Amino acid sequence: MTSLEGKKAPQFTLQNEKGEVVSLEDFSNKKYVVLYFYPKDSTPGCTTQACDFRDHHEDFSNLNAVILGVSPDDEKSHQKFIGKHGLPFSLLIDAEHEVAEQYGVWKLKKMFGREFWGIERSTFLINPDGEVVKEWRKVKVKGHIEEALETLKEIQG
Repeated sequence: MTSLEGKKAPQFTLQNEKGEVVSLEDFSNKKYVVLYFYPKDSTPGCTTQACDFRDHHEDFSNLNAVILGVSPDDEKSHQKFIGKHGLPFSLLIDAEHEVAEQYGVWKLKKMFGREFWGIERSTFLINPDGEVVKEWRKVKVKGHIEEALETLKEIQG
């Protein structure tokens, strides 16, 4: 997958955990979007990542940024995940992995000797003009949220 940095972010419209429709263009000319793709609700790495975003939610908010998580999980799974961990941001449902494919994060993965398709943990920072200003692929959870926050601060000067 070629880098999306410096390019228009692929547009998307997905439902969130409440069944509400969320589109990238909802934030056009208004906010930065921290769009993060993660494999599965309530798994150790995904829980740590979501809780790190939760713990820094106010910092992102103060920098005019909205956080959106994306996984193939359904509405009920997202509701449970949000409720259990007090997540203050929306999780979007990409059941058919169309948006994950647009962003180049739907990958053939290997675990315990078997291959399967799934989301490669990735984050995209999209500016109010709809351009990807930074992307992180194959994200390691530890320290990632702080790095994303620092990048957002640098971009805003």
